[in-house]
Amino acid sequence: MENYTKEDYINKKVNLHIHTKFSDGEADAVDILNQAKEKGYKKIAICDHNTIEAHKFVKDEILMTAVEFDVWCGYVFMHLLAYGIDINREELLSFCAKSKKETELDIVRIFAKRDIKKLINAIHSAGGIAVLAHPACCWAINLERFVKKLISYGLDGLEVYYPYERHRGIIKFHKAETVEKIADKYNLIKTGGTDLHKKDLN
Repeated sequence: MENYTKEDYINKKVNLHIHTKFSDGEADAVDILNQAKEKGYKKIAICDHNTIEAHKFVKDEILMTAVEFDVWCGYVFMHLLAYGIDINREELLSFCAKSKKETELDIVRIFAKRDIKKLINAIHSAGGIAVLAHPACCWAINLERFVKKLISYGLDGLEVYYPYERHRGIIKFHKAETVEKIADKYNLIKTGGTDLHKKDLN
């Protein structure tokens, strides 16, 4: 995966966290891609919850294949981003949603029974990398210790450049600065995105 800079995310040239109608977003996947090209984005990633459906219909050199999986790690409910995956890999597809409700309803998604170790292995087998989404919102009491545990399972990166707006700003348990320091300390890949759920790409 190409290493994009902090400025790429701040200047809205890269957004690796976008949702569409295939999960709980409002945007049409084709429209989002067209907006990104018109605005001169270097790279975007559609990462709908537990599904790769959008990537069956939209393909482009600026679009990265991705999924955001709901998964538990011990007592912590978390979101794991899978980037650069082969969407035809059966091992990974076995972790994808079996119904639309599993892609959009929080009350359904929170009961996810995916095994974190097996999921990370499946992401790697599909040629992808595993990244912890919006880490400052993790329920973990000690974020660094939690990240170290995930690293032992094969975690590749942290979502560092993230705005923490709306409800994510309210339920934030850790500082965004802490997330970046942990990423640097353990030499993790740093990604970013806006967690877009609206129709328009800002």
